[in-house]
Amino acid sequence: MYDTCIFDLYGTLIDIHTEEDRIEIWEKLALFLGYYGAFYCAEELRKVYYEMVENMQRGKVLLRKDGHESYPEIQIEQVFLKIFRYKQVQADKMAAIYTGQFFRVLSTDRIGLYKGAKELLEQLVKAGKQLYLLSNAQRIFAEYEMKALGIDSYFKGILISSDFDYKKPDIRFFEKLIKKYRISKDTAIMIGNDGICDIVGAKRAGLHTLYVHSNLSPEEDVLEADYVLNEMDMEKIGEILLGKTG
Repeated sequence: MYDTCIFDLYGTLIDIHTEEDRIEIWEKLALFLGYYGAFYCAEELRKVYYEMVENMQRGKVLLRKDGHESYPEIQIEQVFLKIFRYKQVQADKMAAIYTGQFFRVLSTDRIGLYKGAKELLEQLVKAGKQLYLLSNAQRIFAEYEMKALGIDSYFKGILISSDFDYKKPDIRFFEKLIKKYRISKDTAIMIGNDGICDIVGAKRAGLHTLYVHSNLSPEEDVLEADYVLNEMDMEKIGEILLGKTG
């Protein structure tokens, strides 16, 4: 029934938990920045970081009101570039990227694929399905985490929101993927764990939808999905995508 499967990433394929507020993280990041001449104490660094993120989001259109995925993505490496320059250190973009990735590693408590995720992707590719990824994420995190977990090669196309001025549920993000890869809406389905970003956005773009409630799903009513799974189950997802359900 479906020739094209469009996946969300975090909460759908990858289970992750990050915690940025622990002071130990900012102490280590401050030490790292000090190696390059950008001297901060931990509290100052944390304050400057959040102020810069807020300033970069200011003026952007609010996408939803519950605080989850509320603003279009910024490029987090630009924040770290500003953090260097705030201390008159003329770091280049790669230094900012490495700093952002180090921050990600420090703040990540767990990361891994949901049970059966890689097997599902492999099964779909073997069945001739065209797989794409549409993720609200930072490229400097998502691209490398997908490679580290061994799933990047399954996708014919990957769109990550930090590369654009919009993200799910903005219909432009879905249309960008559809137009770029000439996807037929009639035989394409979006698979995600967020009822607004993934499901409402995809339905507005004319796609079929499969909602799966995972441990990372926001609490919300999912009324528009064509298929609803109340718990993470890769086997059932596969049955739906391969047309094996009754």
